[in-house]
Amino acid sequence: MSNSADAARKIAEPSAHQAVRRVLDAVKADKRTSLTAPEGKLVCDAYGIPVPKEGVAKSAAEAAKLATGMGFPVVMKIVSPDILHKTEAGGVVVGVKTAADAEKTYETILANAKKYKADAKIEGIQVQQMLAGGTEVIVGSITDGSFGKLVAFGLGGVLVEVLKDITFRLAPATRDDALSMLDGIQAHDMLKGVRGGDPVSREALADVIVKVSQLVSDFPEIVELDLNPVFATKKDAIAADVRIVVDFDYKPRPAPRPTEEIVTAMNRIMQPKGVAVIGASAEDGKIGNSVMKNLINGGYKGEIYPIHPKAAEILGYKAYKSVKDVPGVIDTAVFAIPAKFVAGALAECGEKKIPGAVLIPSGFAEAGAPELQAEIVEVGKKYNIRLMGPNIYGFYYTPANLCATFCTAYDVKGSAALSSQSGGIGMAIIGFSRSAKMGVSAIVGLGNKSDIDEDDLLAFFEQDPNTAIIAQHCEDLKDGRAFAEAAKRVSKKKPVVVLKAGRTSAGAKAASSHTGALAGNDKIYEDVFAQSGVIRARSLRQLLEFARGVPVLPTPKGENILIITGAGGSGVLLSDSVVDNGLSLMTMPPDLDAAFRKFIPPFGAAGNPVDITGGEPPITYVNTVKLGLSDERIHSLILGYWHTIVTPPMVFARNMVEVKKEMEAKGFVKPIVASLAGDVEVEEAAEYLYQNGIPAYAYSTELPVEVLGAKYKWARGAGLL
Repeated sequence: MSNSADAARKIAEPSAHQAVRRVLDAVKADKRTSLTAPEGKLVCDAYGIPVPKEGVAKSAAEAAKLATGMGFPVVMKIVSPDILHKTEAGGVVVGVKTAADAEKTYETILANAKKYKADAKIEGIQVQQMLAGGTEVIVGSITDGSFGKLVAFGLGGVLVEVLKDITFRLAPATRDDALSMLDGIQAHDMLKGVRGGDPVSREALADVIVKVSQLVSDFPEIVELDLNPVFATKKDAIAADVRIVVDFDYKPRPAPRPTEEIVTAMNRIMQPKGVAVIGASAEDGKIGNSVMKNLINGGYKGEIYPIHPKAAEILGYKAYKSVKDVPGVIDTAVFAIPAKFVAGALAECGEKKIPGAVLIPSGFAEAGAPELQAEIVEVGKKYNIRLMGPNIYGFYYTPANLCATFCTAYDVKGSAALSSQSGGIGMAIIGFSRSAKMGVSAIVGLGNKSDIDEDDLLAFFEQDPNTAIIAQHCEDLKDGRAFAEAAKRVSKKKPVVVLKAGRTSAGAKAASSHTGALAGNDKIYEDVFAQSGVIRARSLRQLLEFARGVPVLPTPKGENILIITGAGGSGVLLSDSVVDNGLSLMTMPPDLDAAFRKFIPPFGAAGNPVDITGGEPPITYVNTVKLGLSDERIHSLILGYWHTIVTPPMVFARNMVEVKKEMEAKGFVKPIVASLAGDVEVEEAAEYLYQNGIPAYAYSTELPVEVLGAKYKWARGAGLL
């Protein structure tokens, strides 16, 4: 068992649970939504979260006695369930140095509190040991509508609101998660000690993060928690202030379906033996007509059953009034009827025991009719029918020659599975795939996600032998935690790429804690994706390029990257892209530098990038790339080609493909990407390289490196590097 699991188990002893439960029960009985500071201390003590020595004084004399007992200086704070922001109320005084000061401060704080909120219930004044020195950080937790419990870490004190430098992980967090958080803020160098200052104890901070994450997981009613500031020193980390907000009505999301159950249903839907088209039509221009034609023309070999109230046959296939009249087994029903008729037809599918419905019609929640959507969800639950959509273009699954969609048929088979929440983005995926000759295993529309969503697709594609990479466009995640858990599992085997739309939403909701106020929605997605091994695409083009390029590249064996370029300018831009994508330019060893110099003119630049200069014949590219592939210290190659009369684009491309094949035959298999600068002929050369296993781009120094960076991100996350 891991250290963090041991620690969590020790925390979760019955006595710790009982101590926290007693505090929360008292808060609930008082009908309060937050804990007082002394109650917060009791909760922290129960879970082993370090807090300073303290006590609550009910009189000025008692304040002086407590302060003298714990040693000066002390901090004094108002204790009131009605005053959450104590500083604003003039309810906090730091650096109280004598007993006389303590008595005087007691009276001042009391007067300030009454002035701030005359009817505030005041339980006394907290006297607390004043922590000296250290770095101020914040450890907190929020409850997100999609991801549930999250633990947060950032710089604390007054800096937290100014810098908004904070990072999140799903709770409960492991010790490794906690340590990654310390490196996940922009100001992580401050934790290592700056200008002669001491570094903080990483172990002590990670311990606090793990314990906070366990506490909020054990008690779902704790919806917001702040330890701010936590004073982190080289030997410990102590929380100077505790703020806990509760909601006793909070209900965690129900657990997702078991993976086996998801896969059983999805296998039948995606690889059906029989498909019904509800609303099939013989009339051109009707959606039910397009779906029928796509099933037929796409080459689907299973049974096709048109469903129509009056027709005897449609496009040569016997028609039925209802799915219940069909004698054979139906695995998937594609709906092409108006929204108001869907629930009735869906109930008939339930009676026929059809496992999956593909709901093309719009006119549900997206069109201001949530009641129609709620109705079909209820029918789906009643009969255990999985619903794809509504408001979608349908889906393609090429290994089964299945085009269950009204869009154009698509038949280029390959290993990329793509999905989109939006129909428009779905059409862009189809168009790009066709234009780039990108083979796909599936293209799926999710639309309103009344039921089937991204994690259902992840479960199916994880075990699908025809899929090597999963690329998903989403505007939101219905159940972010279920997605994250699925992605964490799947990304160990296959790359998962996500384009999350809505990155620039208005951001944080109003919240009563610092952590809550800082929880910009996109920052949570960013951090949880990283925690789950997801490669995040920043644009639609990037999503599509990753889907196409990442499976083409072999997995690198190490981090050392070498650039070989015919143009110095390309070399500079490629170097920038290497840094931008978290990749590592290899430091050139002297012996390797000397070996490269044998092939390049004396005025070519030494080191990395290897600049062979523009006037060199094809053999210079061949020799330098051969050397780059054969030296074990180099793990990946980036080629920067410059169009010249001496080495025309297609000559370069054919040479590179030959060199790659020759070196692979000798056992040298490495990722190679290429950037081609030149006139329009470089487009054909880039396409030729791509078709032969070298992702290559005309007119871009960014895209090839981004694709390589995505491969590296996946390999690191999957533990292959």
